[in-house]
Amino acid sequence: MDVSLPLYYAFWFLGNYYFNLYNKLASMEAGGFAGGMLVTISVAQLAVCSLYGLAMWLVGYNPATMLGLKAPVKHPLPKITMGDIGSMMTLSIAFAATHTLGVIALTSGSPAFGQIVKAAEPVFSAVVNTFIYGKTISLSKWLVLPLIVGGVAISTLTPNPAGGYSVEYDMTALTAGAVCNVAAAFKGSENAKALEKPGLKERLGGVGNTFALTILIGFAVSVPAMFYLEGAKWNEFVGLMKNSSEFRYNIIASGIAFYVYNELATMTLSQTGAVTASVANTAKRAIVLVGMAVALGKPLRYEEKVGATVAICAVLLYSLLKDPPKDAKKKKA
Repeated sequence: MDVSLPLYYAFWFLGNYYFNLYNKLASMEAGGFAGGMLVTISVAQLAVCSLYGLAMWLVGYNPATMLGLKAPVKHPLPKITMGDIGSMMTLSIAFAATHTLGVIALTSGSPAFGQIVKAAEPVFSAVVNTFIYGKTISLSKWLVLPLIVGGVAISTLTPNPAGGYSVEYDMTALTAGAVCNVAAAFKGSENAKALEKPGLKERLGGVGNTFALTILIGFAVSVPAMFYLEGAKWNEFVGLMKNSSEFRYNIIASGIAFYVYNELATMTLSQTGAVTASVANTAKRAIVLVGMAVALGKPLRYEEKVGATVAICAVLLYSLLKDPPKDAKKKKA
């Protein structure tokens, strides 16, 4: 029996959980959103990921092999040109923006609310792909989108002592999560667009190299933005890194967990069909929601449980629905 696939799933979910946990702990020590270092934390994580990617090219160490997984021991060096880097620039910027905004969304408010807002990504993806990239979304998928939005809305409800409900949410988490979803939609479309360039896949040398190079470029373009937005906090961040072993550990661990779980997710999804991938992504988000609530000692409110269930199930339904008719005709042809 080949146990690689179940292990891929297990460590993908585990890596995602630990990324969220270490990321939250690091942000809490840095003062959360009010501390003014969330962008710096996200860029520091990309720096760790970049070093990990370079190590995969130069040294060949891959922790996944220590877990018995069939992970590549060493990635071949990509044979790319400056033109290739240019073609990946928009993708890398969208990736960096998705990561940074995701860190803000997940740490400025409760992890549960940030996760629920991020679950609404298909809504933003549908709009971006339709109006920016000219892609067709089926009517059945459009009809599911209000359910996703409804789930997010339900999670913001809080019962009043006198009766009825009031709306309670973190505006920063909501805004960052929404913009993060827009960036993620651009990232997905730009990834497909970049890889359509003749010969680019071959020059990159595999999915692992594509991810590593995207991170490296994303890190490079994030550094100027970090200093522009939070340059005044740089010395404070460096001081935390020097003086707090816990903070240093959480930054490094979250960066490694981010890289590893993304790599394992790619390996897992490449071996499964669309249905299995959709179920796995749904299960992952639910596991992370519950796991974070337990780890941080902040149980989900009833409204958050209902809202998360509605939103996540609607996302699963959206991802399982068939392609638009014109795509189906192309397949038949």
